[in-house]
Amino acid sequence: MTLAADPAPRTWPVRESAYRPRGPLDLPATLGVLGRGPRDPTFVQNGPVLWLTLRTAAGIATLALRTGSGEVRASTWGPGADAALALVPALCGALDDPDGFDPSSHPLLAATAQRRPGIRLTRTGAVFDALAGVVLEQKVTGLQAYGAWRSLVTRFGDPAPGPTPRPMAVAPDAAGWRRIPSWAWHRAGVEPPQSRAVVHAAGRAAGIERAVHAAPDGPARDRALTSLPGIGLWTSAETRIRALGDPDAVSVGDYHLPHEVGFALTGHRTDDAGMLELLAPWAGHRQRVVRLIRMSGALEPRRGPRLAPEDHRRR
Repeated sequence: MTLAADPAPRTWPVRESAYRPRGPLDLPATLGVLGRGPRDPTFVQNGPVLWLTLRTAAGIATLALRTGSGEVRASTWGPGADAALALVPALCGALDDPDGFDPSSHPLLAATAQRRPGIRLTRTGAVFDALAGVVLEQKVTGLQAYGAWRSLVTRFGDPAPGPTPRPMAVAPDAAGWRRIPSWAWHRAGVEPPQSRAVVHAAGRAAGIERAVHAAPDGPARDRALTSLPGIGLWTSAETRIRALGDPDAVSVGDYHLPHEVGFALTGHRTDDAGMLELLAPWAGHRQRVVRLIRMSGALEPRRGPRLAPEDHRRR
């Protein structure tokens, strides 16, 4: 399937609505976690407008969001347009409850929270959709993961409805991921353990959605997600962040995150155990701390060359 050859994306009528958030909203900072690289076919920032594609129970949709005069204007196209409009408040952080979060005990966090008051935690509600993309990011560089995502979604997803600023696509549904042939995973640079994990999760997508949404807390969500082969705590946390807007999710096992947290909070690197100790005072809101750190601009000076990606297709 190729996007350019299909004229259908521009034939849907537009549906529009407006959402007025309760407080400041930084739309790019809030929704940016959903993007996978600058050429992501499912997420595009075009000037002041954020474009994203969605797969809803009613069908696929393209959603365009822009802010102005204290509200978010939403335009959407496709058979899932009404469902996409209903999702706008959650995407913009309406379900995000910062009650009890106090960054004032650390000057960097306090200053960043004051400077960036509009950072909210987005929530798509789509557990499997988030999981599939996160699995592709396991144990590889961002460049590799973004390339694999772009290749597979463009080829096996659905063309996005609506007048998108560039060709966009909707990621495959669970059945679509299961139909991807082995040679296509290989050509996209996805290693067999990751492709098997996505395919296995796709076979249990409905059950895992129900289990995760029914889970009462983060540890229970972790248990539901890590019951799947090839899914560990890092993948679970990254999925919770995107699908559930989980304010306490911490991506233990991340190559960079412990160093970022350690440097921002103490001026020194640390490991996973040290990171969890540093974040403990904000239990229940640790993902908020991570988000503020990443928005703070507190970057550790680079000490060596970038990690060289390994291409298993050359083996």
